[in-house]
Amino acid sequence: MSFEYAGFFKEYKIGIGLRIPHYQHILRKKPVVSWFEIISENFMGSGGKPEIVLDKILQDYKVVQHGVGLYFGSTDPLDREHLKRLKKLVKKTKTPWLTDHLAWGSVDGHYVHDLLPIPYTIAAAKLTAQKIKQAQDFLEIPIGVENISSYAQFCASKMTEWEFLTEVVERADCGILLDVNNLYVNSQNHGFDPHQYLDHIPYDRIIQFHIAGHSRLQKYILDTHDRPVSEPVWRLYGELIKRAGPRPTLLEWDDSIPSFEEVYNEALKANAYLKTP
Repeated sequence: MSFEYAGFFKEYKIGIGLRIPHYQHILRKKPVVSWFEIISENFMGSGGKPEIVLDKILQDYKVVQHGVGLYFGSTDPLDREHLKRLKKLVKKTKTPWLTDHLAWGSVDGHYVHDLLPIPYTIAAAKLTAQKIKQAQDFLEIPIGVENISSYAQFCASKMTEWEFLTEVVERADCGILLDVNNLYVNSQNHGFDPHQYLDHIPYDRIIQFHIAGHSRLQKYILDTHDRPVSEPVWRLYGELIKRAGPRPTLLEWDDSIPSFEEVYNEALKANAYLKTP
């Protein structure tokens, strides 16, 4: 795909997730926000309050769609009805790209409604890439796949996480939504140096960054999205900006959601790293 990911930063700089507790504040105050990210599946129904809110948001803001239901890593074929509804929303929002997760979550048509890790094998990479290409061709917009947080590893894996990510996106000719918090969480949970990850991924395919907070338990770090971004994650983000250049950056805050101002001020901290020479 001939596509210049870095060029998106001119229009889409720092955004935040559009979340229910902030609807009224945004519609009433109309804060100055570069863009909002929506969870696609939350707006694929037939009418109701979500559609009313989205219509009002689209009058004043750019929107980017982020999905949780394509399950590129599942062995099931893509759900054609889901894709049709998704394409209808794509045309409505005019999202410049669409993202979803490098994960699986369905077996024989039964959905677990979770984002589960894929075994890092060539066979899994081929299948996953094929489904990404199919979705990208059907939707007719660029797709970026997100590295997920994980808390277990497959004995069958033959590659590192970063090798698998690279294998998939090169085969699919798609973009990467690099979740910096997930990268850090996995490095701690699975005992690898996050800089090894940074050393071996194709920066020219990074279409967007996610940053978020996490919770540290006794044995694991959980990707909870319920607090400010940690200092180690900010440092990794700064290192990525030095290496890859600026990309559209989205702050995720999905639980224990504070005021709009607190969330947005946390997102704006990214400016300090985006301006790093």
